[in-house]
Amino acid sequence: MKLINGFDLMDYAKERGLILPAFNTTNMELTYGIVKGLSEAGLPGYVQISSNNLRLSNPYIIADLVRDATKNCDVPIGLHLDHGKSFKDVKECVDAGFTSIMVDMSALPFEENMIESKKAADYCHLYHVPVEVELGALKGKEDDIVSDDNAKTNPSQVPIFVEGTGCDTLAVAVGNVHGLDLKPHIDIPLLEEIRKVSKVPLVLHGGSGIPKEVIWECKKHNLVKINYGSDLRRAFIGVFGRAYEANHDEFDVIHLSLEAVDAVAEKAKELVTMINER
Repeated sequence: MKLINGFDLMDYAKERGLILPAFNTTNMELTYGIVKGLSEAGLPGYVQISSNNLRLSNPYIIADLVRDATKNCDVPIGLHLDHGKSFKDVKECVDAGFTSIMVDMSALPFEENMIESKKAADYCHLYHVPVEVELGALKGKEDDIVSDDNAKTNPSQVPIFVEGTGCDTLAVAVGNVHGLDLKPHIDIPLLEEIRKVSKVPLVLHGGSGIPKEVIWECKKHNLVKINYGSDLRRAFIGVFGRAYEANHDEFDVIHLSLEAVDAVAEKAKELVTMINER
């Protein structure tokens, strides 16, 4: 199946009452594993990659990998830029064929965040590509970036920010965290407040570690997308780690890579099924 446009993917999920998982990739094995897991589950979602991880490849290589992985796939899958850190990255990803974009200028002051996010959104909308923005800050480790910030999204800023950026979805900070070292504590009343004043659907980053019952509750508050990275990376790395511990002379890269694809697929299938089982 051809990669699906992000607007169409969200419409597909809304019509069926589904939450869309967005699984972070870095390389070929993770990419094929994510697509395999979604296919086996028969449920839609995103393959996504952050600006930080594009250092290992480039948007065109990732887009080609995802197109190849999905060519025989029967479920709708989008390709998303996660934490786009510059207009250059946003533009290159749209030009490469990404079907959904996140621009993350959350480290900037509010007004600058809004201005830079709108610039990216305007470019994406020329090509009918939806844009996610972030308001607030998550504590924890995202790729190799460590943050001690824990600034929850301020509901009073949400209408101004959504209007000012022209965004299509809003990533919020409501006690969710990046990585596996910290425990998330989702503030459902705050999420409800945000939902009441947001004209666009909401996104949760840092899905790893959030109990399914909490995710189901978040779904009631216009949650359309939830991100997962750490769970899949642990499944991928674990294959090679166990092989090395068992035999320090292990060199069968192809066998281990295929095993890693299956491990990632199993985890992706488990997660997409879990968040949508009720």
